[in-house]
Amino acid sequence: MSLQTTPAQADQSLGSLAVQIPGATAVFRRLKLDFCCGGQQSLDAACAHKGLDAAAVLSEIRALQEQKAAPEAPAPAELIDHILQRYHEVHRQQLPELIRMARRVEAVHRDHPQVPKGLADHLESMERELLDHMAKEEQILFPLLKQGGHPMVVHPIGVMRHEHVSHGAQLERLAELTQHHQPPTGACNTWQALYAGTARLSDDLIEHIHTENNLLFPVFEGQARH
Repeated sequence: MSLQTTPAQADQSLGSLAVQIPGATAVFRRLKLDFCCGGQQSLDAACAHKGLDAAAVLSEIRALQEQKAAPEAPAPAELIDHILQRYHEVHRQQLPELIRMARRVEAVHRDHPQVPKGLADHLESMERELLDHMAKEEQILFPLLKQGGHPMVVHPIGVMRHEHVSHGAQLERLAELTQHHQPPTGACNTWQALYAGTARLSDDLIEHIHTENNLLFPVFEGQARH
């Protein structure tokens, strides 16, 4: 599923923004902007009707589109800070909203032949594993690495690599449950937004694992071998 790369515009409909920009649904829900039944309204018109500052809402939506790139040839501490901001914070924002939408889609469309039965439970399982994994990195591994590493650091790194393999298996199951993130023809805005969000989660988690496995961890594994 392709995600929007051009900046969001105030004259776009709520429905199109919800579908194209993962995370927009959480903003709309918080502001009580109806992106499902009232999804044909433009952002401008919906904000005017609610007495909201359209420019401020648009700025918040556009911020969701920004991808913070990793620093070039970073020091390990810089790379760790990037991982915390770009991936750990993002996963903590993504998963509760995806779980909420999955529960709604599974309930409302329970008789649809392509309903992703079990998706919300699977996302909750992913959230539990990821929160546990990220906590171990934040509380144990990353502080050690920021101090310059330690010969014994290869052991917690090995645990993280093993857990990354488990995350990969969960991503494969996520793709199966969502028909590779492709909603059925005629799917409602919530269903489309859900799959746009699972596609983004998948892409982000793959990049997250790559950054740690191939950029961060080898620096310290190499030290331990000398």
